[in-house]
Amino acid sequence: MTNPKKNTNKASHKRKLTPIPSVAFVSLGCPKNLIDSERMLGLLAADGFAISGDQNDADAIVINTCGFLEASKQEALGVIREALETKKKAEKKGKSVRVVVAGCLVQRQRSQLLDEAPDVDALVGVFDRENIVAAVRGGVKDDGNKISQSNMGTFHPVTQLISRHDRTKQGYLEEDGARLRLTPRHYAYLRISEGCNQGCTFCTIPGIRGRMRSKPLETIIAEARELILDGAYEINLIGQDTTSYGLDIGFGAGLSGLITALDQLPDIGWIRLMYAYPSCFTDEMIHALADTEHFVKYIDMPLQHINDEILFAMRRKTTRKQIETLMEKLRKWIPGVNIRTTMISGFPGETAEQHRELVQFVRDFGFDCLGVFEYSPEPETPAGRLWKTAAVNSQTVRERKQEIMLAQQEVVFKKNNAMIGQKLPVLIDWVDRKRRTARGRHAGQAPDIDGQVLIPHCDVVTGEVVNVTVKDWKHYDLIAHMDKIKLRTVVQQLDVSLPLLQIS
Repeated sequence: MTNPKKNTNKASHKRKLTPIPSVAFVSLGCPKNLIDSERMLGLLAADGFAISGDQNDADAIVINTCGFLEASKQEALGVIREALETKKKAEKKGKSVRVVVAGCLVQRQRSQLLDEAPDVDALVGVFDRENIVAAVRGGVKDDGNKISQSNMGTFHPVTQLISRHDRTKQGYLEEDGARLRLTPRHYAYLRISEGCNQGCTFCTIPGIRGRMRSKPLETIIAEARELILDGAYEINLIGQDTTSYGLDIGFGAGLSGLITALDQLPDIGWIRLMYAYPSCFTDEMIHALADTEHFVKYIDMPLQHINDEILFAMRRKTTRKQIETLMEKLRKWIPGVNIRTTMISGFPGETAEQHRELVQFVRDFGFDCLGVFEYSPEPETPAGRLWKTAAVNSQTVRERKQEIMLAQQEVVFKKNNAMIGQKLPVLIDWVDRKRRTARGRHAGQAPDIDGQVLIPHCDVVTGEVVNVTVKDWKHYDLIAHMDKIKLRTVVQQLDVSLPLLQIS
């Protein structure tokens, strides 16, 4: 007579030994793309996939691409070719591996991508990320039925995406909840809108991400609460144009109302505003930032240039005078504000005189943080077409970029020297326990793009907020000694949510 209990145990034992399909994930590009990666990882994990940091052992490799500039396209193609080479090696050993490419490059250049990498198994555009599980599984649903090719591994225009949902719901946008985060636990990015209506002549975003679509306020609040419960102390607000938040959905309070609402969340630490657009930044927004408790005195506002003729050619909808007036208000109404910006060197038709005007402006204004991009000709943009007849020599563009950065370097070094002796609260990002050193950021430094605070001889954990005294500086970083007081102590804290995943 058989023993039913014994057989059940054997069956259970076999199930435990059955390997769980695994996915290796590569995330390229900006924080907006990172959120898409985190959402897709969340969907894959919820469907039962194990997330692996080793492409050689994974059953599938997903690459979420950036397609904003030609350089990002080439980087993505390099990563894709590496994944396909891994796939070929696995096939020689009798193992089947799927390579799935997602993101902006798929949305922007799907046909060209298929020509350059024909062995890719599936493509998932930015409007179709919810299909990532089907793409990775190979088009088979859990019930065993085949998924049609039209619903798997392709992208859908915005109109088709909206047609699958309630057309009466204003501002439809896929929600970003239930993410498997790639950032350290103590900070996160929160997308408040998608797409852009500004129409800058150098930018490919509207062609990739579509027109601006704001998330409803209640959705943003719910996602912020989820991030806080997940351990996030710092939340960075992002979107292609955060300043225009709410205009497309009839939310009259706009960004000012959103700022006020988020500031009232319990248990929130720092909130940071990124990607503000200068022509839309109102007095109400400045006052809202100045009056809040949790919004750090920091604004990321890409200006791109200061010369009126270049600003007009870029279609930035602003002038030097308007920019200077806005900058003056920000510094006057938000004492101690840190202003970060980005500039473009070598825009088509830029003269030596216009470049000198930009360099002098950088010296005179004294931005706290500044980045420079060499102009990249994107063929489908108005500036890309202008570049054919008004291109600036590539060597000249590089030299102009260097001049701008050297001017900014002078500014930063003076600012860093003036900070010696100041006491600052610092959020700890990284710890070397053996050497008892740490790296963190004060409120005027955003993750990944700005300088850091280096703290030797300290015992801290990531996610803590500690008081430090600035003792010295090195290049763009401050060197500080930790005071005895810790403003926020973390009992249990992960250094990185998923340390093995590749992020670029």
